[in-house]
Amino acid sequence: MDENQKLLDINQDLEYKGINLRIEKRGKVLNIRGSLPDKKSPSFHKIQRISLKLPYDIIGLEEAKKAVELVDFQIKKNQFFWSNWIKEKSISSLKSNKLDVANAIESFKKEFFSNTSKSKSPAGKISTWQSAYKPYMNRLIGFSNKSSLKLDAELLLEILLSYKESSRSRQQCGIALRALAKHINLELPNNWKQLQNGYGINKSNFRELPSDESIINSFKLIPNPKWRFVFGLMATYGLRNHEVFFSDLSCLKKDGDKILRVFPNTKTGEHQVWPFHPEWVSLFELDKITDTVDLLPSIKTDLQDTTLQHIGRRVSEQFRRYNISFTPYDLRHAWAIRTILIGLPNTVAAKMMGHSVSIHTKTYHHWITRRDQQLAVDSALSRVNTNKNNN
Repeated sequence: MDENQKLLDINQDLEYKGINLRIEKRGKVLNIRGSLPDKKSPSFHKIQRISLKLPYDIIGLEEAKKAVELVDFQIKKNQFFWSNWIKEKSISSLKSNKLDVANAIESFKKEFFSNTSKSKSPAGKISTWQSAYKPYMNRLIGFSNKSSLKLDAELLLEILLSYKESSRSRQQCGIALRALAKHINLELPNNWKQLQNGYGINKSNFRELPSDESIINSFKLIPNPKWRFVFGLMATYGLRNHEVFFSDLSCLKKDGDKILRVFPNTKTGEHQVWPFHPEWVSLFELDKITDTVDLLPSIKTDLQDTTLQHIGRRVSEQFRRYNISFTPYDLRHAWAIRTILIGLPNTVAAKMMGHSVSIHTKTYHHWITRRDQQLAVDSALSRVNTNKNNN
């Protein structure tokens, strides 16, 4: 019998005996995994591991089985103590590990903000760090304070796997930790991207986006004219939440060209956007702007005192307040789909949205594929009809 079958048989036997703990292979060694008393609050149980440091072979598996049965017995008799199963790290060791992690993150953060290869504004970088990196760096610090693991691939893997499979958080965690690992020259497992398995961009392809009719009806639900204006801008120009407050709106005046310019201090820098549908400029009364009338809500936009993320959150809060059945970002996605359906080139649409062509293609892969296939079908049918007419 090989080790894999032996492991399967032992775990099935444990289940048959009513033991909820399982033997787990991690690398070349064995662990116990299951619901165990919390180290700080023994009355509270959560999924944890006990590292047995036993080799993954037949003998090691037999020893691991005995260990599981002993742990189960101790738990049921209220005789389980972590001190019997792990060697607590010394205070100096804890401080050292905490210092290593803190230093690595601080170095990574400095490199992130000093990197000029990407044309993000300072405010955009702050927003990206706060939303896409900081939560996972904080989680790393938290794990390192409690774990006996050093700052290595095993620790990063444990953090990654702590997020729900196929979740957006797990995917973003994988991206953030991979960037950190690259910075400190730490090699990650070859299957890191597969383990990352986050919600990914493609999963958003099939979300139910609002129809044009639904967007128009939702616009009418908003009683406050200033927030109606925000909604209309986002729907017509596909803007990010915060970009509404950092755009040159003078193009909307009576003689303006209706081509909106997003300012450089936004998440992805300056870019120009055309309205789709153009008639929505009038429908949503966006062209009522004058030199003396401020149509935007009065919220804090000084980036010395606030962040783009916070500004964007205010918009989301208003959508919920007015019971809009979709999110602000759904308006942006719907705008993008409109540009695809009318045949706007991907490079042009991506530039208007302020992101790369690769991101655009991945995000809207489903609809782009549908468009390209439809064009191919139309072209083929056109040739067939031409041949029939010629004959």
